[in-house]
Amino acid sequence: MQFDTKIAVVIRTDLQAWQKLNVASFLTSGIAAAFPACIGEPYEDASGTKYLSLIGQPILIYGADGPALSRALDRALSRGVTPAVYTEDMFKTTHDAANREAVRAVGRSELNLVGIAMRAERKVVDKIVDGLKFHS
Repeated sequence: MQFDTKIAVVIRTDLQAWQKLNVASFLTSGIAAAFPACIGEPYEDASGTKYLSLIGQPILIYGADGPALSRALDRALSRGVTPAVYTEDMFKTTHDAANREAVRAVGRSELNLVGIAMRAERKVVDKIVDGLKFHS
């Protein structure tokens, strides 16, 4: 199935494995919150056990270094795409309000990005992540 939109997550490649997983989880929750229509129906197995709904389209995960992450953020914003962001300072916090304060305390050009996520028209996302490789 071909979707009109694309979801992309870009994660800094030099993070520890647990950090990459944490960042991906938080960033995709931002996509789900901003685009509730992308959430599919709840799951149910053959035994009748019910499970939570998931985002109903593929999520592409890219890897990048710091400068490439900043470039992708600039490309997204210049195209009118509002991304979810995760900064290195957020690893030191323990709750959502502190995360927002950590981002608010730093100007955009000084954000120590470790990940961004976005959902937009396919061609727009393709231009934002142009030159990035899938995360390995």
